[in-house]
Amino acid sequence: MTKTTQSHTAMPESQSKGVILIVDDQPVSLRLLLAFMERQGFTVLVAASGEEALAVIGETRPDLILLDVLMPALNGFDICRLLKEQEETADIPVIFVTALTNLEDKVKGFAAGGVDYVTKPFQHQEVLARVVTHLNLARLRKELESKNRQLQTALDEIRQLAGIVPICAKCKKIRNDEGYWQQVEKFINTHTGAEFTHSYCPDCYDGEMRELRRLRRESE
Repeated sequence: MTKTTQSHTAMPESQSKGVILIVDDQPVSLRLLLAFMERQGFTVLVAASGEEALAVIGETRPDLILLDVLMPALNGFDICRLLKEQEETADIPVIFVTALTNLEDKVKGFAAGGVDYVTKPFQHQEVLARVVTHLNLARLRKELESKNRQLQTALDEIRQLAGIVPICAKCKKIRNDEGYWQQVEKFINTHTGAEFTHSYCPDCYDGEMRELRRLRRESE
């Protein structure tokens, strides 16, 4: 069994385009992909078997996995299913890189949780395009999930304000927890972080226009 290794690229990890794990029991394919992906600016991890891949993932969480299917013991489909069953690894995109070309195997790969499929002999630019695409999709998904969590937090905090809140019947200021009176906007901003923009609602706009017309008539 080939020892699991991590590539040593001159590029600092902070400048890397992402961390890619390549899993393949064929040394030639492994070296070709390793060299190419490093030249494209990725930090590359490699594993020569399913067991080694799981060990690497247990230590360093990659951003994406290029996974061969036909390997002894644990094949690519088995590895992918194991990853998708665990919460901490379920969202890692897996692209199968294999000589299997029939429709049944492709369907099996997608059913196991893979996001894409590249057939051998592969074209480097095709692999790169698919890797970049799925890294971008994963990044956008994480950003969306982060925004949703922020929105949910804001909604939860707003719900906490749903009880009895002292508000002035005339100026509409709200009394905060320290006993001071604040504008509604300031009070909500303090509790939720929400920012406000100001405009007229239709009723207020009509009222302002009526008042403006009245003042003009009086001035005439």
